[in-house]
Amino acid sequence: MATFRELLAATKAEIDEVDTEQGSALIADGAVLLDVREPDEHDQGAVPGSVHIARGNLEASIEARIVDKATPIVVMCAGGVRSAFAAKTLGELGYTDVVSMDGGFNKWKDEGRPWAEPVALTAEQRNRYQRHLLLPEVGNEGQLKLLDAKVLCLGAGGLGSPAALYLAAAGIGTLGIVDMDIVDASNLQRQILHNVDRIGERKVDSAKKTLTALNPDVNVVVHDVRLAAANIVDIIGGYDVIVDGADNFPVRYLLNDASVKLGIPVVHGSIFRFEGQVSVFDPRNGPTYRDLLPEAPPPELAPSCAEAGVLGVLPGIIGSIQALEAIKLVLGHGDTLVGRLLTFDATELEFREYKLKPDPKNAVTWANRDQINIVDLEGLCQPAALL
Repeated sequence: MATFRELLAATKAEIDEVDTEQGSALIADGAVLLDVREPDEHDQGAVPGSVHIARGNLEASIEARIVDKATPIVVMCAGGVRSAFAAKTLGELGYTDVVSMDGGFNKWKDEGRPWAEPVALTAEQRNRYQRHLLLPEVGNEGQLKLLDAKVLCLGAGGLGSPAALYLAAAGIGTLGIVDMDIVDASNLQRQILHNVDRIGERKVDSAKKTLTALNPDVNVVVHDVRLAAANIVDIIGGYDVIVDGADNFPVRYLLNDASVKLGIPVVHGSIFRFEGQVSVFDPRNGPTYRDLLPEAPPPELAPSCAEAGVLGVLPGIIGSIQALEAIKLVLGHGDTLVGRLLTFDATELEFREYKLKPDPKNAVTWANRDQINIVDLEGLCQPAALL
């Protein structure tokens, strides 16, 4: 039976090993630095940009974190022992360009190479977001992104209610709510942020009570105002993503033009009777609302929900998809609905997808952002004014 020293020597004979200087050069050339220390060690200091997978979770997690098995990998632990065994394991899993860094993080740090203390989740946060942390695509780093994110929900109504609830539950650190209405009994069939005890309250105040009770990590910022050309840039300018739950065309075009000018992605959603649709309008990377609908239809062809009705559960479905797309944008994971319009028919329980392309006639674009003049649009929306 082999001793530990014999086993370590045998393992090192089977792998490639480099010192910290060579490891640093490989990382500078594009290799991935894989840190296999325990979470408590990692929390005390880590190399910026490294991928952290504790040695005990390596076999189960590595293929989701580093998909291409030809990726150059430098494996690091505290001193070079666990990294040697990890490098051997990676080779057995089919990774073809792996080295272990002798001396590990301790030597790296002693030599004055770059490192930092990672922002760590509290014990309470680790428990709250445990199911997120188990996802390799989210993990500690992704959850910290969510906690650092700022998302604005335009509306605390049918779409804003489920979207805000799931965004708050996910741990979006700053959640803005724009609404200037009060809670009415007729809202409660679909606007699940509110309840009968809050009838007559401002919707933003009711929303804040619900969201902070759900997750005290979230800073809920209320904007009890009517969006207008005079205030929209100041309101949306501090946010990373906007979830659009507006119920009228003038606000949607106003939001489009301001978001294009500032380069902020908008997760669009709309509902009508038994039908809904969702898209992501990212002015830096794809089409916008004016590419989908250059001008508003006449009122008789686009009655509001108050006039035509809406199935109460429908905004729950569409709003949840909006929350999902916002989270994907924050995490930078997956294929978002940029350039795609997803429609849903509740009667047939059918989703359909349509491709969207920029309209060459549309002058309200990210490239022309310096010329966009934000103006209030009343009644039927005309093309935006340009300076």
